Parts: sequence; structure tokens; C-alpha cells
Amino acid sequence: MVVAIQDLRFHYGNANTPLLEIPQWCVQSGERIFLHGPSGVGKSTLLNLLAGILLPTNGSIEILGQSLSALSARQRDKWRARHIGVVFQQFNLIPYLSTVENVRLAAHFAHTSHAPERARDVLHALGIAETLHHQSASQLSIGQQQRVAIARALINHPALLIVDEPTSALDTHNRDAFMTLLLEQVERSNAALVFVSHELSLAGSFSRVEALSNINQAGDQH
Repeated sequence: MVVAIQDLRFHYGNANTPLLEIPQWCVQSGERIFLHGPSGVGKSTLLNLLAGILLPTNGSIEILGQSLSALSARQRDKWRARHIGVVFQQFNLIPYLSTVENVRLAAHFAHTSHAPERARDVLHALGIAETLHHQSASQLSIGQQQRVAIARALINHPALLIVDEPTSALDTHNRDAFMTLLLEQVERSNAALVFVSHELSLAGSFSRVEALSNINQAGDQH
């Protein structure tokens, strides 16, 4: 089991009504889950809970059997870096770092000793030519930035890959290229994938398609 949620409730600040109320939800190794729903229903909040960026108000989230609430903030940061890969909507590359430095930064945060060869191998597998490895991220095209973002997320062999609305600002060509690369790499690594998007046209590539409203019982969701 990669993800196990039990009796989860979450609300921001002093809000009386929870944004999320999920009695039970699980993700198995190798599953590819497409999670969808309209804006504002808590999709990104759930991803932040899975990554340990936020903690549940009540209930538990376990990743690979580890309760995230049992870890300190520093321990959660290290756990996330070692076991969870995240691809953000805007990719969040550091513009002044080189391509290979952006990828190796993820290994640095995980306190692992991945050699530069590992970063180069991942970039090569994603079609980033060696001539681009030492260019700053700001000089890369959108398509190249996509590949670097995937490489950074995969450098530490994560058991769980979280992808948050990565195609919302992309044209059809770049969207399709991104999806092909992402799913190829997920299959190679056998990572569990939780992919959030409102683009239902992408759902056919996934082994499980769920509306957040089907698992979230908070408010008017059920």
C-alpha cells in the first residue's frame, strides 16, 4: 500500500466546516489515478496533505506505512524528498540554475548521494540533449522545462508521484507530449501516480478515474 487514508478531516484555520472529509481512500503500488473536480473543492489541498505539506485536522494519512502526522516538519521534508515526487502546475524550476542542477537539487534535499550520472541518465531518457544540461532553466523551451520537471520528480525513485494540473496552460501539442513522457516514465518506475486535472479528455490513460466528490463527504460533496 502506497497511500492509506483513514477518517480524514481537514479544515483551514478556524473554519467550522471541513473542506475535506474522507472516510477511507487507498492507492496501491503502480496504480495510475486520475482525480478530477471543479475548482475550489479541495483537489490541491488533498495533494498537499498527501505530500505532508499540510497535516490532517483529524484522522490519518500513511505513505508506505508511515504516518505523516508522526513526523516533525523537518522529517516530513526529508520523507517527501526521498519517497514522493511532485510535478507542479508551473513546474517551479529555479530559473538561474542549470538543467542538471535543477534535477540534482531534489537529490540534495533527500540527503542522498545520487551521482551526476544519475541526473544525466534521467535527462537523457526524457530526451534532453547533453548540450542543454548546463543551460539555465530560463533558457529552455516549455517542452524542455516539462521534461526537466519530470526528471526532477523521478530522480529519487519515488514510490508516489503527485502531479497537479500540469497541462492547464499548455497547447495541445505540448500537453500530449507531456502526457506521453510522464506515463512512460511512471510505467518504467512502477510508481503510484495521483494526477489531478479538470481535463477529462486525459482520463483514458489512467487505471482509475475518480471524482473528488465521490470520496469527499464534506459539505455538499456527497
